[in-house]
Amino acid sequence: MPVTTEVLGDGGDAIRVLSGDCTVVADGDRREERRGHVTVVIKPDNTVLVHDADGYQPVAWLTRAASVSCSRSEDGRERQGARTIVGSRIAGTDPSAIEDDGAAFTVDARDGDERLRVLAHTEDGYASYPATRAGHPVGECPDCEGTLVRSGRAVSCIGCAERYGLPDGATVREERCSCGLPRLRVERGAPLDVCLDRSCEPLLDAVQKRFDREWDCPDCGEDLRVLQRGGILLGCDAFPDCEGSFGMPTGTVVDDCECGLPIFELASGRRCLDSACDRQE
Repeated sequence: MPVTTEVLGDGGDAIRVLSGDCTVVADGDRREERRGHVTVVIKPDNTVLVHDADGYQPVAWLTRAASVSCSRSEDGRERQGARTIVGSRIAGTDPSAIEDDGAAFTVDARDGDERLRVLAHTEDGYASYPATRAGHPVGECPDCEGTLVRSGRAVSCIGCAERYGLPDGATVREERCSCGLPRLRVERGAPLDVCLDRSCEPLLDAVQKRFDREWDCPDCGEDLRVLQRGGILLGCDAFPDCEGSFGMPTGTVVDDCECGLPIFELASGRRCLDSACDRQE
């Protein structure tokens, strides 16, 4: 029987669902073996879930496995020796280390000392479905007209899969940039409005325009410059002779500290730009 081999990279875009009369073996701190008609879900991040007829909790699972391999006969009947690689996050992992070549399908997931194996005595069904992150809808993608959704610290399109990272504390607004993407409200010393696409309207540019050279370095008196060093910070213009620098908090300036630096209103309360300042309120 001809065998088709499909290879997916880490973070692929499909959920695989297999069901049948299966033996499920979980090895880790202890070994557990079960048998029944179950459904196996293999997610793009290499999470494997095995569900039976009871409740919402899987009877066995392995979260974000280091490697997952799956073998299956093309017509759902038993066969010998053909294997399909579902995905691996470890270079050099041998995906063929499944002993049960005669099964309708097998799944073998491994992560360190943990291993989850599923051997199907008969196959009831198999399907592969597109998958994306689910999130709060925030608008329409200007490129493909798909829906933009916010999930955690990112906005992504469920149509073309374009993804945009969000700064800490950002709020997605209803207003749109001229490029068609939503605008953000971000607090970095003051409420600032920028485009979701950082290459369109960089947050750094907005903070520099508002606060570059606004305050003096408390160590040497030179200007504090707005810089990008991982995050946005205020660094002394006399560097490297003076190494004074302060991370720009997620909040707004509401007062002046006795040390000469600004006081910010944060979600946790007020504090000086210099978090170690002993003269702040």
